[in-house]
Amino acid sequence: MTSEPAAPDGDPASTEAPAPSPELLDLYKMAVEMADRVSARRGAANAFFLSVQTALLGATGITVTDNQNVPWWAALVLGLAGISISLVWWLQLRSYRVLSTAKFDIINAVEPRLPLQVFSAEWKILTRNSGGPWWTKYTELGATERKVPWVFAALHAGLVIGILCT
Repeated sequence: MTSEPAAPDGDPASTEAPAPSPELLDLYKMAVEMADRVSARRGAANAFFLSVQTALLGATGITVTDNQNVPWWAALVLGLAGISISLVWWLQLRSYRVLSTAKFDIINAVEPRLPLQVFSAEWKILTRNSGGPWWTKYTELGATERKVPWVFAALHAGLVIGILCT
């Protein structure tokens, strides 16, 4: 007795897809590995930018709270540096998104030739609740992480305005 579902003609063996070629499997594995490496590099870049932004805001905050006379031009330079770093961070995240999209387009193009379409199936599961409340819907990590640089840019702008107005 077999646990495999029977094909319409009753033959369980006819439900199996032909085995993909070893070359195709190697290309698929390489594409998945490259996509994973891009995600790891994106995480490392986020950690770097988060550290730089936190240090810059901390230094500015300590300077301001110690009641030191900060010249207006110094506040402007620090603020513009922080806003510039935020912009570069956001542009890099955008580049990673474009790169990841291309890699997953390739992975998704290869998957129909494999016995199981892991990434396509996962995406269907994640996005099947598109009509429910917002808190039950899947939110892509990229959608959230691309907002963080703008939060830092707003903090830098707020500090500059606060310093210039006092």
